[in-house]
Amino acid sequence: MDRAQKEQLVDELGQIFESSGVVVVSHYVGLTVAEMQDLRARATAAGGSVRVAKNRLAKIALEGKPCASIADLLTGMTVLTYSEDPVAAARVAQEFAKENDKLVILGGAMGENALDAAGVEAVSKMPSREELISTIAGMLGAPASNIAGAIGAPASNIASILSTIEDKAA
Repeated sequence: MDRAQKEQLVDELGQIFESSGVVVVSHYVGLTVAEMQDLRARATAAGGSVRVAKNRLAKIALEGKPCASIADLLTGMTVLTYSEDPVAAARVAQEFAKENDKLVILGGAMGENALDAAGVEAVSKMPSREELISTIAGMLGAPASNIAGAIGAPASNIASILSTIEDKAA
């Protein structure tokens, strides 16, 4: 890898560290190519990505970034799992680590906040952005449906009373 390629890689990693909602750092010693492809496929399906990069270049890319505190985690064979959604990458990494002992989560970063392995697990259990949006939309729609039901209820009550009176009269 020549100097220009290294500079390009540092720029790409810098963009990842700046724009990602969450970055998870893990050791992947012993993972087969098929297992790594499975991890990549899961991350892509969830809207995230997986990246293996040289630790030295990743540390250079971290300089001056909000998540610079994760530089200490970059030792050994590390893989970065990241996504714009603050939950997706953490969830993918956590689920994969439960199924495969060869992936060991070291920690990560969520914006300026450094996370340890327990922090990554806690983030993975949070609802995703889409789940939160659907919950909020449901909450916004509930009062309108309750009002519509309350407005329509007196009319149906009057109709049932008139029906009962009519049955008695006949």
